Amino acid sequence: MNDSMAQWKKSLGWISAVLLAAVFLTSGLWKLLDPQATAVHMAQAKVPDSLSLPAAVFFAITETAAALLILAPRTRRWGALIIGTMLVAFLGYFALNYNSLRGADCSCIPWLKRVVGPEFFLGDGFLLALAFAAGWTARRSEAWGMAAAVIVAITVLAGVSYGVGESRQTGTLAPATVMVDGRAISLREGKVFLFYFDPACMHCFESAQQMSHLHWGATRVIGVPVNQFRYAAQFMQDTGFRMAITPDLPQLKEVFPFAGVPAAVILENGREKASLTRFKDGEPAASLKQFGLIE
Repeated sequence: MNDSMAQWKKSLGWISAVLLAAVFLTSGLWKLLDPQATAVHMAQAKVPDSLSLPAAVFFAITETAAALLILAPRTRRWGALIIGTMLVAFLGYFALNYNSLRGADCSCIPWLKRVVGPEFFLGDGFLLALAFAAGWTARRSEAWGMAAAVIVAITVLAGVSYGVGESRQTGTLAPATVMVDGRAISLREGKVFLFYFDPACMHCFESAQQMSHLHWGATRVIGVPVNQFRYAAQFMQDTGFRMAITPDLPQLKEVFPFAGVPAAVILENGREKASLTRFKDGEPAASLKQFGLIE
């Protein structure tokens, strides 16, 4: 009976540890490889801008380290404790901010899409139960040197990843958001194409028609009318060029000035990668392909 109970506890511990390691190692490495993009997601989850990047790096290191620690029997209890503490913190944060974040994307793993709602709390509650099971079935952790080596190695990797990411973050920083149909749309996530146009400009019209045939993939196209905003929707309909139309011309023009239209700005994760003024002889298609905005 005692042997059977011991085997049951051992199996429960391993199953819980492997499941948690799979979740948190994937989540941690995703954050670790692109902390700047993670910071954008954290800012969208109401984390103050000044704290979003430090928080992204901290959780990248902590989640990755905890996932590795929980896999090793000698450090499993520490890993379970760290994961359990993080889950309690996550549940508390989202509970306190539930009204403002309800329905918001809270995906911490690229292939696992989640939004803030009842299912989110059930999912993290299940993970918390696994953390308790992993810690309860584990022996006392004593491998201090092993744990320290894991944390130091991951911290060094995080520093390298952060440095590489920062070296790519060149160009003027865009405003955090613009208004589209009464909603704030982020300019600091993914690839964005800002298109300055005048609905009465024939060159703008022809350029928009040409761009309507391009395959934009995940790129978000935001139109910025420089005159006669009331005709922007008709311009879009007549040209067939699908855009999100923003009235925030003064805000954008201050950061990204232009001499005439049509004109455009390419953004990646909120940073200006290029400004475009040529809309003929194969442009802007060639530049858009070069920067990965079209397929």
